[in-house]
Amino acid sequence: MHNDVERILFSEEDIRKAVNELGKRIADDYKGKNPLIVGVLKGSFIFMSDLVRAIDLSCDLDFMVAKSYGNAAVSSGTVKIMKDVDADVTGRDVIIVEDILDTARTLASVKEHLSSKGAASVKICTLLDKVTAVKAADVKADYKCFDVGNEFVIGYGLDYAEKYRNLRYIGVLKREIYER
Repeated sequence: MHNDVERILFSEEDIRKAVNELGKRIADDYKGKNPLIVGVLKGSFIFMSDLVRAIDLSCDLDFMVAKSYGNAAVSSGTVKIMKDVDADVTGRDVIIVEDILDTARTLASVKEHLSSKGAASVKICTLLDKVTAVKAADVKADYKCFDVGNEFVIGYGLDYAEKYRNLRYIGVLKREIYER
């Protein structure tokens, strides 16, 4: 696994520090509230587990699975909710947790979906924000740990072909791995 990494962008310690700081910020912002934290699977699960432990206030957890459909070169822009939240979001402050904010097509649909179910507010929290990407209208990270460029990143929940999620750091995948 490690031999497939071109370079490490963020070490385990870098990540721990950023996640803890973000957790404190969220706890301050939601003091006296009980937000519903919704992870978008699969990529968010490691980040979300560390993040919620860094949020020192009562919060509820749930998960969603959403898939964009289309061919590999061009997304159709259609997003299908494969697994919806179980919780009633009516009147709730919801924080969507995602691994990476890239084009944001999926997140735009998830945010709209949760808002349409009566959420009081819907915020986006991402581990990585791909700042070079052209994003869907009106979608931005309300909370984020790191900005990244246009690189193929893996580790700490991020994958390539379902591999590398379990790396303790975030690295750049060697080009020859994904261009085979």
